[in-house]
Amino acid sequence: MRLLERLAPEPMEIRDRILYLVAGIVVMTGLALVVLSGHRGARIATSSGIGSGSEAPVAAGSQAADFKLEKLDGTTVSLESLRGKVVFLNVWATWCEPCREEMPSMQTLYDNFKGNKDFVMLAVSEDVKGRAGVASYVAKNGYHFTILLDPENKIGETYDVSGVPETFIIDRKGQIVAHHMGAFDWSRPDVKDALQQLLDSKKG
Repeated sequence: MRLLERLAPEPMEIRDRILYLVAGIVVMTGLALVVLSGHRGARIATSSGIGSGSEAPVAAGSQAADFKLEKLDGTTVSLESLRGKVVFLNVWATWCEPCREEMPSMQTLYDNFKGNKDFVMLAVSEDVKGRAGVASYVAKNGYHFTILLDPENKIGETYDVSGVPETFIIDRKGQIVAHHMGAFDWSRPDVKDALQQLLDSKKG
């Protein structure tokens, strides 16, 4: 398996580079398309139009819609307040097995960047049973990134989320540069490298 960045011409735009690296893709014999490796049913949408054959509802390259949601401690977070930062936005639920599988890798990724004030990880819970169940799950598993509560599925509707988990990476200008549908190993070194390049990019 080779990363697409080794096949793509240089120089490569930051927006494309992060998608190629984050996806972790393989070239399929006889096809001009690329599909995500090792994640059944997952799709990746990119701003350059590369995907698995089905266009994602919210394409990379779109401006990320603002939202305001509560954290576990009751304070609120809005996307607009994070403008100028790189935001890793994940939609999940405690009952979702693929979400449970990928969250440890999200914690690893968060640990890599928690010292960088310009990186924010937001995990939006779609659980409808309320704060207590989500808080208990997060505490039990030792997750330290920011958890947001969305029992009314506001993010799901605004971002046209088709299922959980689903992840959006938003750049400093508030633009979606990656949209991944399905579970993924976010602890990969190439993901870290790609996000670092995005963080090193000029502020919006």
